[in-house]
Amino acid sequence: MSVAEQIGPLLPFLRRYARALSGSQSAGDAYVRAMLEAALADAGLRDRISEGRIPLYAAFNRIWSSAQVPVSEPDDKADVHEEAVQSRLANITPVHRQALLLTTLEEFSGEEAAAILEISKDEVDTLVAQAIREIDSSAATDVLIIEDEPLIAMQLEEIVVDLGHSVIGTAATHSQAVEIFSRKPAGLVLADIQLADGSSGIEAVEELLSFGDVPVIFVSAYPERLLTGERPEPTYLVTKPFREETVRAAIGQALFFGSSRSLD
Repeated sequence: MSVAEQIGPLLPFLRRYARALSGSQSAGDAYVRAMLEAALADAGLRDRISEGRIPLYAAFNRIWSSAQVPVSEPDDKADVHEEAVQSRLANITPVHRQALLLTTLEEFSGEEAAAILEISKDEVDTLVAQAIREIDSSAATDVLIIEDEPLIAMQLEEIVVDLGHSVIGTAATHSQAVEIFSRKPAGLVLADIQLADGSSGIEAVEELLSFGDVPVIFVSAYPERLLTGERPEPTYLVTKPFREETVRAAIGQALFFGSSRSLD
């Protein structure tokens, strides 16, 4: 099996991590591209990244930590968001976010994250705690949940309320989401992509974004439908079944960065 065949299934998730780490699709993809270009020029690196997720993410994190990668110009509609993201990133230690995202969004164990970051597990635990303190400083906001499974909707609502936010409504369909949001715009949206009446959570979110820019976290059992590389992809994507700490981290990241408008 070729290296491309071995790492191909892992790349959509590496790109998800890169987007969440950098705060934008264009920046994240630029770093992933730089890692792949380095592998093309280095047979030893090519062999290492073919050995699995840990060596692949380790290679990416070396590029992220050591290189200033040129980022292509974002879409016009994303300019304000990406400028805001980069401004905030300048004030935060990147390795805090790396440790948090590796252990939550990407669901590596503490030991695996330590191997990726080339530090000890105790250092990973410290970095995660520091990252949580940073993102927990986000102001409370109103949240709209778009989810057609009642038990999952209740679980998400409990997480949101426990973090100090308010839930303005839970929608099971596209039309319900738009109706709730038009009455009271939310400061954050948690959305499934496949809804009760066959409508699309993606289309619902696109319509909500026409009202104004708002952070969106997709929570889906079908992440591959959004990680195609064929269109702008969401910065924040949590896979079902999810861990509570993964959702908490995604909420903190989305609110900290202030926007995740990427489905334009």
